[in-house]
Amino acid sequence: MLAENLEIETPIDVDIIALDKDDRVVMLIEVKIIQAQEKAAKQRIVDRMISWMKAVLAKMSEERTLIPYAMFVDTEQIQIFKWDGVNLSEPVCFLNTGEILRYYELEFGSKWISERYLGSLIESWLRDLAYNWKSEIPPESEQIAIIGLLQRLAGGTTKAGVQLGHFVYRDKLLDEYCHRA
Repeated sequence: MLAENLEIETPIDVDIIALDKDDRVVMLIEVKIIQAQEKAAKQRIVDRMISWMKAVLAKMSEERTLIPYAMFVDTEQIQIFKWDGVNLSEPVCFLNTGEILRYYELEFGSKWISERYLGSLIESWLRDLAYNWKSEIPPESEQIAIIGLLQRLAGGTTKAGVQLGHFVYRDKLLDEYCHRA
Protein backbone atom coordinates (compact mmCIF):
# COMPACT_ATOMS: atom_id res chain seq x y z
CA MET A 1 0.00 0.00 0.00
CA LEU A 2 1.00 3.60 -0.46
CA ALA A 3 0.61 4.82 3.14
CA GLU A 4 4.31 5.55 3.49
CA ASN A 5 4.04 8.23 0.78
CA LEU A 6 1.17 10.12 2.41
CA GLU A 7 1.90 13.16 4.55
CA ILE A 8 -0.69 13.43 7.28
CA GLU A 9 -1.00 16.63 9.31
CA THR A 10 -3.08 16.98 12.45
CA PRO A 11 -5.87 17.72 12.97
CA ILE A 12 -7.24 15.04 10.64
CA ASP A 13 -10.85 15.17 9.45
CA VAL A 14 -12.46 11.71 9.67
CA ASP A 15 -15.93 10.52 8.77
CA ILE A 16 -16.78 8.59 11.94
CA ILE A 17 -15.10 7.26 15.05
CA ALA A 18 -16.42 4.57 17.37
CA LEU A 19 -15.82 5.10 21.08
CA ASP A 20 -15.86 2.55 23.87
CA LYS A 21 -17.77 3.05 27.12
CA ASP A 22 -14.78 4.98 28.54
CA ASP A 23 -14.79 7.43 25.58
CA ARG A 24 -11.63 5.96 24.01
CA VAL A 25 -11.46 5.77 20.22
CA VAL A 26 -11.61 2.11 19.20
CA MET A 27 -12.28 2.44 15.48
CA LEU A 28 -11.70 4.83 12.61
CA ILE A 29 -14.47 4.59 9.99
CA GLU A 30 -14.36 5.98 6.49
CA VAL A 31 -17.49 5.94 4.33
CA LYS A 32 -17.36 6.42 0.56
CA ILE A 33 -19.77 6.10 -2.31
CA ILE A 34 -17.71 4.90 -5.25
CA GLN A 35 -19.25 5.86 -8.56
CA ALA A 36 -16.62 4.29 -10.80
CA GLN A 37 -18.09 1.47 -12.87
CA GLU A 38 -14.90 -0.35 -13.86
CA LYS A 39 -13.79 -2.90 -11.27
CA ALA A 40 -10.11 -1.88 -11.49
CA ALA A 41 -11.00 1.80 -10.98
CA LYS A 42 -13.14 0.93 -7.94
CA GLN A 43 -10.28 -1.11 -6.49
CA ARG A 44 -7.82 1.76 -6.94
CA ILE A 45 -10.16 4.05 -4.98
CA VAL A 46 -10.56 1.47 -2.20
CA ASP A 47 -6.79 0.88 -2.07
CA ARG A 48 -6.15 4.62 -1.84
CA MET A 49 -8.64 5.01 1.02
CA ILE A 50 -7.14 2.08 2.91
CA SER A 51 -3.66 3.57 2.44
CA TRP A 52 -4.95 6.88 3.77
CA MET A 53 -6.50 5.16 6.83
CA LYS A 54 -3.19 3.38 7.47
CA ALA A 55 -1.37 6.72 7.35
CA VAL A 56 -3.89 8.26 9.77
CA LEU A 57 -3.53 5.34 12.19
CA ALA A 58 0.27 5.61 11.98
CA LYS A 59 0.09 9.35 12.70
CA MET A 60 -2.15 8.74 15.71
CA SER A 61 0.25 6.05 16.95
CA GLU A 62 3.08 8.62 16.70
CA GLU A 63 0.92 10.81 18.94
CA ARG A 64 0.66 7.89 21.41
CA THR A 65 -2.94 7.03 20.57
CA LEU A 66 -3.55 3.49 19.39
CA ILE A 67 -6.81 3.03 17.49
CA PRO A 68 -7.13 -0.76 17.25
CA TYR A 69 -9.63 -1.05 14.38
CA ALA A 70 -10.38 0.60 11.07
CA MET A 71 -13.45 0.18 8.88
CA PHE A 72 -13.92 1.09 5.25
CA VAL A 73 -17.52 1.23 4.04
CA ASP A 74 -18.92 1.58 0.55
CA THR A 75 -22.40 0.72 -0.72
CA GLU A 76 -21.39 -2.86 -1.49
CA GLN A 77 -18.97 -3.95 1.20
CA ILE A 78 -17.73 -3.26 4.72
CA GLN A 79 -14.10 -4.14 5.40
CA ILE A 80 -12.72 -4.20 8.94
CA PHE A 81 -8.99 -4.14 9.72
CA LYS A 82 -6.91 -4.42 12.87
CA TRP A 83 -4.12 -1.96 13.67
CA ASP A 84 -1.33 -2.88 16.13
CA GLY A 85 0.41 0.49 16.14
CA VAL A 86 2.71 -0.43 13.24
CA ASN A 87 0.90 -2.78 10.86
CA LEU A 88 -2.55 -2.70 9.33
CA SER A 89 -3.84 -6.23 8.88
CA GLU A 90 -5.48 -7.54 5.79
CA PRO A 91 -9.26 -7.30 6.27
CA VAL A 92 -10.26 -9.45 9.25
CA CYS A 93 -13.90 -9.21 8.25
CA PHE A 94 -15.79 -8.64 5.00
CA LEU A 95 -19.49 -7.85 5.33
CA ASN A 96 -22.24 -7.13 2.81
CA THR A 97 -23.31 -3.51 3.33
CA GLY A 98 -26.80 -4.00 1.91
CA GLU A 99 -27.61 -7.04 4.04
CA ILE A 100 -26.75 -5.08 7.18
CA LEU A 101 -28.20 -1.70 6.34
CA ARG A 102 -31.53 -2.94 4.92
CA TYR A 103 -32.31 -3.79 8.54
CA TYR A 104 -32.21 -0.04 9.32
CA GLU A 105 -33.41 1.31 5.94
CA LEU A 106 -35.70 -1.08 4.04
CA GLU A 107 -35.08 0.66 0.72
CA PHE A 108 -31.28 0.57 0.98
CA GLY A 109 -29.85 -0.25 -2.42
CA SER A 110 -33.01 0.61 -4.34
CA LYS A 111 -32.61 4.38 -4.24
CA TRP A 112 -29.78 6.90 -4.29
CA ILE A 113 -28.24 7.87 -0.95
CA SER A 114 -25.58 10.35 0.08
CA GLU A 115 -22.34 9.54 1.88
CA ARG A 116 -23.69 11.35 4.93
CA TYR A 117 -26.79 9.15 5.00
CA LEU A 118 -24.70 6.01 4.42
CA GLY A 119 -22.58 7.09 7.40
CA SER A 120 -25.71 7.66 9.51
CA LEU A 121 -26.90 4.14 8.73
CA ILE A 122 -23.50 2.72 9.70
CA GLU A 123 -23.70 4.66 12.97
CA SER A 124 -27.17 3.20 13.59
CA TRP A 125 -25.81 -0.30 13.14
CA LEU A 126 -22.77 0.34 15.36
CA ARG A 127 -24.97 1.82 18.09
CA ASP A 128 -27.27 -1.19 17.81
CA LEU A 129 -24.21 -3.39 18.34
CA ALA A 130 -23.28 -1.26 21.37
CA TYR A 131 -26.73 -0.98 22.98
CA ASN A 132 -29.10 -3.39 21.20
CA TRP A 133 -31.51 -0.48 20.72
CA LYS A 134 -33.26 -2.08 17.71
CA SER A 135 -32.68 -5.79 18.19
CA GLU A 136 -31.28 -8.29 20.64
CA ILE A 137 -28.98 -9.67 17.98
CA PRO A 138 -28.00 -6.93 15.50
CA PRO A 139 -26.93 -7.96 11.99
CA GLU A 140 -23.50 -9.63 11.85
CA SER A 141 -22.95 -9.27 15.60
CA GLU A 142 -21.46 -12.77 15.69
CA GLN A 143 -18.82 -11.82 13.11
CA ILE A 144 -18.05 -8.61 15.00
CA ALA A 145 -17.68 -10.61 18.23
CA ILE A 146 -15.32 -13.12 16.59
CA ILE A 147 -12.83 -10.38 15.69
CA GLY A 148 -12.99 -8.91 19.22
CA LEU A 149 -14.75 -5.69 18.26
CA LEU A 150 -18.20 -6.28 19.75
CA GLN A 151 -16.82 -6.28 23.28
CA ARG A 152 -15.07 -2.95 22.64
CA LEU A 153 -18.21 -1.36 21.21
CA ALA A 154 -20.42 -2.44 24.15
CA GLY A 155 -21.73 0.61 25.96
CA GLY A 156 -19.94 2.97 23.59
CA THR A 157 -21.10 5.35 20.91
CA THR A 158 -20.11 6.93 17.61
CA LYS A 159 -19.28 10.46 16.52
CA ALA A 160 -19.39 11.73 12.96
CA GLY A 161 -17.43 14.60 11.45
CA VAL A 162 -14.64 14.79 14.00
CA GLN A 163 -11.00 15.75 13.93
CA LEU A 164 -8.22 13.56 15.29
CA GLY A 165 -4.94 14.91 16.56
CA HIS A 166 -2.77 15.38 19.63
CA PHE A 167 -6.02 16.03 21.54
CA VAL A 168 -7.30 12.61 20.33
CA TYR A 169 -10.62 13.85 18.91
CA ARG A 170 -12.61 17.03 18.73
CA ASP A 171 -16.08 17.69 17.39
CA LYS A 172 -15.71 19.99 14.38
CA LEU A 173 -19.02 21.77 15.06
CA LEU A 174 -18.04 22.49 18.67
CA ASP A 175 -14.64 23.68 17.49
CA GLU A 176 -16.23 26.07 14.96
CA TYR A 177 -18.57 27.40 17.67
CA CYS A 178 -15.68 27.98 20.09
CA HIS A 179 -13.70 29.90 17.47
CA ARG A 180 -16.69 32.18 16.75
CA ALA A 181 -17.29 33.00 20.41
